Amino acid sequence: MKEMKEPAMQDKFKRGPVGSLTIFPAGPMAMGKYLGQWFLYCIVVSIFAAYLTSRTRPAGTDYLEVFRVAGCSAFMAYSLGLVQNAIWRGETWGVTFKHILDGLIYGLLTAGTFGWLWPR
Repeated sequence: MKEMKEPAMQDKFKRGPVGSLTIFPAGPMAMGKYLGQWFLYCIVVSIFAAYLTSRTRPAGTDYLEVFRVAGCSAFMAYSLGLVQNAIWRGETWGVTFKHILDGLIYGLLTAGTFGWLWPR
């Protein structure tokens, strides 16, 4: 971190380019693996949303009440962590807002499912 304050290093940043690089293993993209991991992530988010909702809303609660709690917790899990990419990784805010919109859609779908299937 001391080097970051040196004038020579500051000049390098001013001249550019400055970037970040993600390197994947050689070979074709393993889309099945990524989709499987995404599915497991969705299950984990739903488990936590179910836990939080079950601790705050008893069986027989109206659809909209369940929808609000489950939807808020699912939205937070799917979206709020992505703001860090705009802050620390230089991702544009436009892209970040699109990711947040995706998270909102997933949160609404989760909320609707929980409200529909909540015990009466």
